Amino acid sequence: MITVSLCMIVKNEEDVLARCLESVSHLVDEVVVVDTGSTDRTREIAGRFTGRVYDFTWTDDFAAARNYSFSLAEKDYCMWLDADDVLLDADRAAFATLKETLDPDVNVVMAKYNTGFDEGGNVTFSYFRERLIKNHAGMRWEGAVHEAVTPVGRVVYSEFAVTHRKLHADHPDRNLRIYESQLAQGIELEPRQQFYYGRELYYHQRYDDAIQVFERFLDEGRGWVENNIDACCHCAYCYERLEQPGRALQSLLRSFAYDRPRAEVCCELGRWFFQRDQIPLAAYWYSLALTCTRDDSRGGFVSPDCYGYLPCIQLCVCYSRMGKLERAEQMNELAASFKPDAAPVLHNRNFFRSLETAK
Repeated sequence: MITVSLCMIVKNEEDVLARCLESVSHLVDEVVVVDTGSTDRTREIAGRFTGRVYDFTWTDDFAAARNYSFSLAEKDYCMWLDADDVLLDADRAAFATLKETLDPDVNVVMAKYNTGFDEGGNVTFSYFRERLIKNHAGMRWEGAVHEAVTPVGRVVYSEFAVTHRKLHADHPDRNLRIYESQLAQGIELEPRQQFYYGRELYYHQRYDDAIQVFERFLDEGRGWVENNIDACCHCAYCYERLEQPGRALQSLLRSFAYDRPRAEVCCELGRWFFQRDQIPLAAYWYSLALTCTRDDSRGGFVSPDCYGYLPCIQLCVCYSRMGKLERAEQMNELAASFKPDAAPVLHNRNFFRSLETAK
C-alpha cells in the first residue's frame, strides 16, 4: 500500500482548518502544514493534528510555498488540500481504497474538485486537478497564482473527489494584485497565467481589459484547448456586459474552432437566442446541448447541469412558447429525472395540471 503526505499551506484559517483535517488526517500517513504568516489560532489548531508545522515567509508566490511544503514530505506521494477543502464520507472511502490499490508506478492521481453547488447541495461546477503527486519524481508547482503541476509519466483518474467549502470570500484583490505586480516588473505571463489574468480582470468588472487579454491569449495560439474554449466564453460575458451582443455571439461561436461543441457553450447560445425571443433557435441550441457527451477527464471546467437539467428545463419553456405543450411537459419530466425537487420542475407540473383541469 502506498503512503501519502498531506501537504498544506495556510494563513489565518482558524475557522476551517480543523474541519479539513478532521475529514482527512486519519487517512494519510503524515500531515505537513506550512504557515505563511498567521496571526490567529491556525498554528495551534494545526498542532492538534501534527507536530510538523513550519513557517514560510510569504513572497506572493503560491508555487514557491507549495514546493516548500512538498520538499518536507517523506512519504511516497504528496497530496495537497486548501484549508477550506474537505473529503466527504463517500470520498473518504474511495480514497482509502485508492491507497490500497494504487499501482506505485503511477506518477499523478487526478481527482475531481467540486467547487460549485446549488441550494440542494448538488454539484454545479467541478473539474479535475492533480491531487496526488509522486514524491521525488521531478514535478514542481509553477505559477505565482493559480499554480499547477504539469503531470509527467503515468496519470490515473480517481473515484474520490475533494469538496471546496468556502465560508467567506477572502483576499478578493490578491490574485489580480500579484499578476499586475509581475507585469510591472516586466515578467511575461505564460499562456496559462495569461488566461487566469483575464479571468481576474473579468471578476473585477474590467471588461475591456479582460477582452484584450483573452483576445491576445487566443490570437497567440499557445493555450490549452479547454482554456481556449473558456476564454471564448469569458469574452462573450464581457461583451454582454458592455452591451455588445453581436460580439458576444461571435465569441461563443469562435469556441467551435478549438473542438466539438461543449454543452456549456450550447447552453450559452441557447440563452443568447432566448433572451432575444428567437425561441426556435434557442430550442435548437438547448437540444444540441443534450447530445454533447460529458467528459470530465478532459480537465476543463464542467457545469453538470448543462448536460441534462438545464437544457431540459429551458426546452420545456421553449416548447411551451412554441405551443408544443405535450413536448414541453415531456421535457419537464426529463428535467425532473435530473433534479426531481427543483422548484422550476414543480412549478411547471402545477402549470400543466392546471391546463388539464381547465379542459
